[in-house]
Amino acid sequence: MGPRTDTRDRLIEAAMELFVFQGYQATGLSQIARKAGALPGSLFHFFPTKEDLLVATLEKRKELLFPEVLQPIWDRVSDPIERVFGLMAGYRTMLEVTEFKHGCPIGNLVLEVGEQLPHARKLLVDNFDGWLAAVEHCFVEAKDRLPDDVDPHELAVFVLTTMEGAVMLARSYRNFDAYDAAIARLRDYVERLIDDGTNWSAAKGSPRQPDAP
Repeated sequence: MGPRTDTRDRLIEAAMELFVFQGYQATGLSQIARKAGALPGSLFHFFPTKEDLLVATLEKRKELLFPEVLQPIWDRVSDPIERVFGLMAGYRTMLEVTEFKHGCPIGNLVLEVGEQLPHARKLLVDNFDGWLAAVEHCFVEAKDRLPDDVDPHELAVFVLTTMEGAVMLARSYRNFDAYDAAIARLRDYVERLIDDGTNWSAAKGSPRQPDAP
């Protein structure tokens, strides 16, 4: 990695962190340069506008979704359903470690800049799509345990909306009461689906009873 690439990467990493903890609008370009240990001129060389830098951070988050967010969970959890709840536990841990300062970076940016920066908005959607695809794949892998009429994508959307709401409430109240309650209800729902799938499969496999005379 050459010095030019290293400087660019450090600028992106600094911006990613500052955008999460301070927000996009409140973060200045000079602050990003200082945190990255780079000259302001270097920042403008790589990113002529602040939106260019935001776009680069969103592209980076797409790249890091699997190796940094999913892979550590997937490596230690083999059951696809438990992978989903391992992901929820990961967000909870991040909130705890940062004392509720680190929410969902994509959710935060959607609320702040989603309507103002159309190019960035597309990348925000792309990031959500990547997250949804990973969770959907978990439910596809567990499809034989679920009723036939369960749509894995719709179930993944339900998980995402639960997570986003749970994170927002945890950060608002500065405790995990709402977060834990939401995830507990989500688990209860998924377990009921699995029970329904088991019962449906058993009924499907049973011999048909003769019609009454």
